[in-house]
Amino acid sequence: MRNLGSYGKYILILFLCLILGLFAYLDIFSTFDSKLQDKLLRQSSPVDMEIVVVAIDDQSLEDLGRFPWPRYVHAELIRILSQGQPAAIGIDIIFSEATEDPEEDLALVEAIREAGNVVLPVYANLEGFSRRQGAIQTDNLVVPFPDFPDQFITGHINTFPDPDGIIRKTALYLDYQGQTVPSFAWRIYEQYCQSKGLPAPDINQIPLDPIKRMEINYAGIPGDYEHISYSQVISGEVPPEFFQGRIVLVGSYTVGIGDFYFTPLAPEVPMYGVEIHANILQNLLHGSYLQRAPFGIPLLAIVLFGAAAAFGFTRLRPGKGLILLAVLAAGYLVFARLMYSNGYLLPLLYPLLLLVLGYLVVLAANYISELMERRRITGVFSRYVAPQVVNKLLEGGEKALQLGGSRREITVLFVDIRGFTPLSEAAAPEEVVEILNEYLSLVAQCIFQYGGTLDKFIGDAAMAIFNAPLDLEDHCFKAVQAAWAMKEGAAPLQQRLQEKYGRTVQFGIGVNTGPAVIGNIGASFRMDYTAIGDTVNTAARLESNAQPGQILISQAVYEKVKDRVAATSLGEIKVKGKAQGINVFQVDGVHPGI
Repeated sequence: MRNLGSYGKYILILFLCLILGLFAYLDIFSTFDSKLQDKLLRQSSPVDMEIVVVAIDDQSLEDLGRFPWPRYVHAELIRILSQGQPAAIGIDIIFSEATEDPEEDLALVEAIREAGNVVLPVYANLEGFSRRQGAIQTDNLVVPFPDFPDQFITGHINTFPDPDGIIRKTALYLDYQGQTVPSFAWRIYEQYCQSKGLPAPDINQIPLDPIKRMEINYAGIPGDYEHISYSQVISGEVPPEFFQGRIVLVGSYTVGIGDFYFTPLAPEVPMYGVEIHANILQNLLHGSYLQRAPFGIPLLAIVLFGAAAAFGFTRLRPGKGLILLAVLAAGYLVFARLMYSNGYLLPLLYPLLLLVLGYLVVLAANYISELMERRRITGVFSRYVAPQVVNKLLEGGEKALQLGGSRREITVLFVDIRGFTPLSEAAAPEEVVEILNEYLSLVAQCIFQYGGTLDKFIGDAAMAIFNAPLDLEDHCFKAVQAAWAMKEGAAPLQQRLQEKYGRTVQFGIGVNTGPAVIGNIGASFRMDYTAIGDTVNTAARLESNAQPGQILISQAVYEKVKDRVAATSLGEIKVKGKAQGINVFQVDGVHPGI
């Protein structure tokens, strides 16, 4: 199928590569790609036991009453935790407004000051935020204890869900009126490093996207990080030493308070904000960063898969092409998993989509090409051979082009124009050709009308086969009907010739039935689909003995059609090539409607 063929398919695949390469560069289908990555690449890993969550859970609400609690309670929690000398404490509660009792606020502020390693959250109003100068910017920042400015370690707790509502990234810092506002998790990480005597972390060493967001490499699913009830700590059920050297995160752990989100590892199960902070902290603690792979890698995959589609799919049958598609897709997924284990997220949608679309494009192109080729062959060769033969050739493929034949029962019709030679001498060559074409067109139409196969034209004669290559019910009678249709259809032509040239021509027709060998006869480089055998020879002899306008049928034909035709016995005649004569009948009419 090279007519739409190779070049057309290569151009289509090249176009696909360009389009999908552009889509990959612009990340147009980022949401769909992210969902594929979530499902096929991301996987959980052991959580860091240095991180513990003090949960404001349903048990705590039952023990301590309705939230929010008096700030004396939070102050007491901080004092208890500090006794255990944790590396850092993160309080994921916004204290943005003063209480009615200033002493209550002061108590909490004093507890925070004494601990020295408590990080509090700030919240940026991002309505109408911008992404200028490479960072997310805001002009509105909600801070804790506005009456006690610049006395706390703070970090923002803003979340940035993707369009599908999944939290996959975190902004490690925001820009607030020209000042950098680090994230809540980053501030806690700084306190941890200070407590452990580690070098101060450098945020510039962490892979970030153009607007300073880090891809969160989630280790745990909701509930994986160790968590204990807030009320258990307040009540003394948990000794302070339990928190020694650990990162303590305090925050909501119940749906009733809110502060829950959806994440890649468990997109249908809510994860509380403190758990997301825990995952971010684990990334920072272990350097288990996740970043988008350089664009060159998916681009290379698109180019290679485009080449595979162009040279593989175009040369393989659909079944093997599908196997190739599966192998390439599986190979890319294995490679993507390997890259993921090394901290790189590869796009899945665009390369895999190229494979699928490339396969479908080739499949569709093959179908269209074969359809066009079939129509072309049918259109061309139907002018030379019967449509049945063309269809058999197309359906049979190479087998249909093999030499050989099979024995089957057929009816053979020979027809010849009587008086054609004198007419051709009287008329111009162009007129002769025109007359001949009209007669032979009539012959072909009558043969096809009754289901016969036009075997060949032989000068001003023609040979037709009935019941080959396709089965034809009542083929003997159909052949006689075709002969009679020729006789009747020739009348207008005869009249016109008589008027124009003063002479006319008529058909002589012979019909015989019996066994013959049907198939491809000739050489491997030039063959004919035809019939050979005595049945064919006898039909030809009957035609040669027919007078102008006469239809001769054999005894075998007569026995099969005698109830449906009017025929006159002509007795036995001698024919060339046969030692014994044959009984011949002249067809005088065909009963209508039978």
